[in-house]
Amino acid sequence: MIDIRPFKSLGAANHGWLDAHHHFSFADYRDPKRMGWGSIRVWNDDTIAANSGFPPHPHRDMEIITYVRTGAITHEDSMGNKGRTGAGDVQVMSAGSGVRHAEFNVENEATTLFQIWIEPREFGGAPGWGAKPFPKDDRSGQFQILASGFDDEGALPIRADARVMGAVLKAGESVTHEVGAGRHAYLVPALGRIEVDGVAVDTRDGVALGEGKYSIFANDDSELVLVDAA
Repeated sequence: MIDIRPFKSLGAANHGWLDAHHHFSFADYRDPKRMGWGSIRVWNDDTIAANSGFPPHPHRDMEIITYVRTGAITHEDSMGNKGRTGAGDVQVMSAGSGVRHAEFNVENEATTLFQIWIEPREFGGAPGWGAKPFPKDDRSGQFQILASGFDDEGALPIRADARVMGAVLKAGESVTHEVGAGRHAYLVPALGRIEVDGVAVDTRDGVALGEGKYSIFANDDSELVLVDAA
């Protein structure tokens, strides 16, 4: 099953400092046909203007993954964590029983990122945060696991039955991904045009994938983000 969700069809809200596009229902955007995909609840494509961002606000019972595409985001939270995550790198936050956090672009240029929410295996528990650089050379021509609810070496830990993966392909290269029975994958090319089993996918389109093995071909130099979840 391949369900293409063109970028132009996504929910959108432009607040001036934030230009947001929602792959699934979020905030004031409601589409009963796009409430999530398996345990993937949110995939937001955000552009945050220079020297602006999200002031402190609360979350609970959600795994929140931020993949920075360009620029950088600076994080602070009620646990005392502070950190800056740059382009191509990832931060994760397990909201658990409750946490407050702020995300600011303190750079002198716009920051673009994907923010992904995945439902946790269990509610509650102490909140947590982590961030890590992921050199793009390590995922050249292949998927690298960036965040995982399993024992995957080198990945940031999350408390969900899911893996967040990234790949960088040169034009003409391809990778495969197999979605197991009962699982759900969602793929977005952050850069480049691709084909999934011969179906054309433009930059920043979403692709919902059901059970099966898929071939992903890069028409352009491409940067891919994929979540495989229950």
